[in-house]
Amino acid sequence: MTSSRLLLLVLPIFAAAAPCQQAAPTPPTAPIVQPGAPGQPSKNLPPNTSAHLTIPSAADIDFMQGMIMHHSQAVEMTALIPTHTANPAVRELGAKISLSQSEEIHFMERWLEARNQPTSMSMPGMPDMDMHGNEIPLMPGMLSPAQMQALRAARGPQFDRLFLSGMIQHHTGALTMVDQLFKSAGAGQDADLFNFATDVDNTQRAEIRIMQSLLDREAQKSKEKP
Repeated sequence: MTSSRLLLLVLPIFAAAAPCQQAAPTPPTAPIVQPGAPGQPSKNLPPNTSAHLTIPSAADIDFMQGMIMHHSQAVEMTALIPTHTANPAVRELGAKISLSQSEEIHFMERWLEARNQPTSMSMPGMPDMDMHGNEIPLMPGMLSPAQMQALRAARGPQFDRLFLSGMIQHHTGALTMVDQLFKSAGAGQDADLFNFATDVDNTQRAEIRIMQSLLDREAQKSKEKP
């Protein structure tokens, strides 16, 4: 047998004995999750979804930062309820406001962080000053320091009246902020922000009606007392 014929016989044997190399498995793709607005579930987006965020306008950023400050005072007001009144209607309403607005604060913070924006309009270490060194004005409807002090000092029916009237003022200011947002050119184009602002408007209008009804009831009780 010639050497060339021997080589032809040996090569298939080596080829059969060589381990079959398999392509490396494709690593699993992490799901793309879009956080839902407050009260709405998150959802998984298709793997080919591009990570694109609508560029927010200055009015969008101001609205979210200002509404965080606004909501924070509402949560502070509701935190007084357990020690300041035994009124079950006020307690139930306050618990609802505290829960919903705390969740909305977290949503707004995530929205801003995803767009590399600060979650506060205040200068670090200077809570009363903005990034330009100017004093930060109260957002529309927010209670003044004197009003907050009066609320802290009140108890019972007096607290109920101050809380309800103060929260109506507070909610009305939030409606003003939403209105100002949608009147700003180029603002409110982000879908999540639009849905959130619309929900704030609808929810707080409904709560104003509830609070006005409770306030009217308290006024009627005062008239009926001898």
